[in-house]
Amino acid sequence: MGRNLLMSSLENASFNILFQVLFRCITFVINAWVIRNVGHEVLGIMNVRLLLLESTILFLSREPFNRACLGQKDDFTWTHIINQIWLSVPISCVLSIVFVYIWLNLLPLGHPELAFQYTFGCWSVAASCILELCSANMALIAQLFCFVKLKVAFDTLHIFVRTILFLSIIIYDRSLALIAFSIAQVVSIGTIVTAYYIFFYWYIKNRPLYAKGALKSKIVPSLVLDKLYANMDDFHFKSIRDFFPQYLGSLNSTFNKKLSTLTVSFAKQGVVKQLLTEGEKYVMSMSPVLTFKEQATYDVVNNLGSLAARFVFRPIEDSSYFYFTQMVSRELPLHKQDQNKVQESCIVLSHVCKTVSSIGLIVLVFGQSYARTLLLLYGGEAFIASGLPVQLLRSHCLAIVLLATNGVTECYTFATMTSAQLNSYNYLMVFFSISFLFLSYVLTYIFGPVGFIISNCINMFARIMHSLHFINDKYKDTGYKPLEGLLLGKMFLLTLFVAGGICKVSENKISHDSILLHIAIGALCLTSVLIAWGYENKELVMKMYRKVFEKGEKVSRD
Repeated sequence: MGRNLLMSSLENASFNILFQVLFRCITFVINAWVIRNVGHEVLGIMNVRLLLLESTILFLSREPFNRACLGQKDDFTWTHIINQIWLSVPISCVLSIVFVYIWLNLLPLGHPELAFQYTFGCWSVAASCILELCSANMALIAQLFCFVKLKVAFDTLHIFVRTILFLSIIIYDRSLALIAFSIAQVVSIGTIVTAYYIFFYWYIKNRPLYAKGALKSKIVPSLVLDKLYANMDDFHFKSIRDFFPQYLGSLNSTFNKKLSTLTVSFAKQGVVKQLLTEGEKYVMSMSPVLTFKEQATYDVVNNLGSLAARFVFRPIEDSSYFYFTQMVSRELPLHKQDQNKVQESCIVLSHVCKTVSSIGLIVLVFGQSYARTLLLLYGGEAFIASGLPVQLLRSHCLAIVLLATNGVTECYTFATMTSAQLNSYNYLMVFFSISFLFLSYVLTYIFGPVGFIISNCINMFARIMHSLHFINDKYKDTGYKPLEGLLLGKMFLLTLFVAGGICKVSENKISHDSILLHIAIGALCLTSVLIAWGYENKELVMKMYRKVFEKGEKVSRD
């Protein structure tokens, strides 16, 4: 197999970042329009309550299977992997019934006039989750065989269809906002599922023709065909039927016990991680801490505050997880593994730690001076009049520093833990989740919505400490020290400190008279910080440049 896993992971991260930028820009525009024309309450129901239902069902039914199967294609047969991933569909059906009942009967709505639309929305979200998991098998195969651009193209199609449908209905009748959201959700997911099956039907059907040199297409350029079909000797799917589950005579033969055990471990972990990830939304939904209007405000600020996480950190984490699962064995100590792979994975971990921690610090420093400016441009004077949105966004910038470090270190930890270690860690995650929910509830009553951010920071700091301990212990018998990547250069830190001071003065003295000049000063300061970082990390910058732009080394497929 000639695919370059590191190059594929870099491409995957790059394209995912571009997609996240596109997706978030569209979402922000829609949210701003909804706030001004429909109301905060409807936005709160859509972005907090309904999207939380989608996140809960999908994460608990898809994530354990996806993570368990990602790094196992060389250890188990494809039939076992396909059978395992299809279990997510019946599980999602059960979870949908349970959670829709909870959402409709146990969580307060407080808006009787929206009861019908809310009920329709809950069932529509559940249906879209089940439908999406019917293509989880093909999404997994696409990732394992490095079809990097395929997922990005389909995700972009998803956003396009959903946006067009939502806006078309809501412009026709603004009172049908939740109905519009629901219809757009189901139709857009159905489009993606159909697209996956059409692509792989076309791919398998034309593969023999490509092998004979007889495949020609007026739509798909020959260069793209070469990238799709080259280095595919280990692609053993001969028919679209191979993507569906097969009964092998008995349950023990149909499902691999080791793979099932790993899936159960990730499922236990997934429940806890979902509580940690969406904890503040669960607290908001289950208790009268905030009204839907306040929830919408918090959600808008939270989305703005997590731009770096969604645009940069999450794609890097997903790609890094895939890379580390392929390079490092879970069951063997590092000194017994291929040392070339160990060395490369150590270097990659160090570089990723340095990159994301640097980004986090930049966001923290510049966020203190530009939080008000960003919110003013987004929501206007009325939106920031209370001062709470600005306070929330500035506080969120601190959380981003911890989020950056936690994401990468925890990503490596989960990718390299044994099944036994994962099971042990699940108990610790239970403690983290319970503590987080308790702190969120208590601190929110003391500090208001800022309490959510404070509790999140405390929780992430504790998880970082655990991950650092695990990584240090993992490398104790080797000469490698990947965590040194967290130590940033003095020139970068000094430049960042000076730039932060200049921007703060600009905010107090200049921004009220000229926002454009204030932004220009920030841009110059940011440029100087990036130059200082690039100077101190010349080797890393050049290495990234060579891997991305030297076509001779680019052997992964789109």
